[in-house]
Amino acid sequence: VKATNGDTHLGGEDFDNRLVTFFTEEFKRKNKGKDLSSSHRALRRLRTACERAKRTLSSATQATIEIDALFDNVDFQANITRARFEELCGDLFRSTMQPVERVLQDAKMDKR
Repeated sequence: VKATNGDTHLGGEDFDNRLVTFFTEEFKRKNKGKDLSSSHRALRRLRTACERAKRTLSSATQATIEIDALFDNVDFQANITRARFEELCGDLFRSTMQPVERVLQDAKMDKR
């Protein structure tokens, strides 16, 4: 090991949070302004589905979320593409490169 580095404040949960926010807004848009963010149960179920979607997007170009009776007895179904996920999380992806570049520099290695 020649060098180590990283951002201990950045992790999978940050990406999950972006998806939860995106789908919370999508639910509101599709359901006349119904806001599920006040329901801990709905948010927990949505977060679980978002974690699954994130894993799916690592190997597929699209993921679907389907949750029966998510909030106020309303079923929720929505899709997200990998391109849209990358757009939502672009700043998080970019911030992962700073420690990589730093560790390569510390180890006196170049990006090949």
